[in-house]
Amino acid sequence: MAQLKVTLVRSAAHRLPKQRKIVEALGLKKVNSFNVLPDNEATRGALFQVAHLIKVEEVK
Repeated sequence: MAQLKVTLVRSAAHRLPKQRKIVEALGLKKVNSFNVLPDNEATRGALFQVAHLIKVEEVK
């Protein structure tokens, strides 16, 4: 199963509360922090909600 490396490139401060909760649920705290997550529909849905704040790379 593929993995996704998700990096926070813009701050979640001053964003909608829902977006801040999604960023926290993805395991991202500060700018340039990253987390490796499984590539599934639930993860993809969360990434789509905060796509303007993150960078996603596929990890093999």
